Amino acid sequence: MTGSASMEIIKGRIEEQHPGTIIYNTNRFSGWSSLENMWYQVQQLGQDLLNVSSQHPEGIHLLGYSQGALLSRTILQTFNNHNVHNFISLSGPQAGQYGTNFLHLIFPDLALKSAFELFYSRVGQHTSVGNYWNDPYHQTLYKEYSQYLPFVNNEIISNRSEEFKKGITKLNAMVLIGGPDDNVITPWESSQFGYFGQNDTVVNLIDRDIYKDDLIGLKTLDKAGKLKIITVPGVNHFMWHLNTSIVDNYILPYLD
Repeated sequence: MTGSASMEIIKGRIEEQHPGTIIYNTNRFSGWSSLENMWYQVQQLGQDLLNVSSQHPEGIHLLGYSQGALLSRTILQTFNNHNVHNFISLSGPQAGQYGTNFLHLIFPDLALKSAFELFYSRVGQHTSVGNYWNDPYHQTLYKEYSQYLPFVNNEIISNRSEEFKKGITKLNAMVLIGGPDDNVITPWESSQFGYFGQNDTVVNLIDRDIYKDDLIGLKTLDKAGKLKIITVPGVNHFMWHLNTSIVDNYILPYLD
């Protein structure tokens, strides 16, 4: 629900510590428009990325925060002719979301256990949140109705599955940043492709099929030393992009 203004602190810190770096801070889909369907946002933002790439044939880096991190990752998969070297995901729901802490401003009466009734419907799939809502208790409905996340995570094989994988494996590095005190991304491990398994337990990335079967190339990156998983305690979801120590310690090292 925020816009590019919320990323100005990161932008300014990078410019201060990395003089000469050119930064494109997009203001697309800010505010209520962030609820637009994810595929629509991917197509629009993807064209922006290609325009930037064409101006910098030597290569670029891509950073996304929160929903923007999931959008950014999908752009890399969808526009797999990109020239992105390093991708930094800052507290993004990469494995999905099953928590309503951030939804009550939009859907004030939405209850966690019944949210699937809204999101796994034609109406719900017109919203960004519905596109990556991953209810661990209704996986059949998730795969039947969700038009976005099960496809980009190759949980459902499509004629684009190999393309989606190619867009990831060509990266020099994928950096997944998250932490246990996020309090919005649920489970917080989703920021690192972990997710709920049975009995409300969280299964970490390397024990999930998306890694074990190398569905989108995470295992390939990991075996090549290109998958960086960074856990930072004590950071609330709404502070990741406002905390200059996060920039200094975990973002700047991947901008060379």
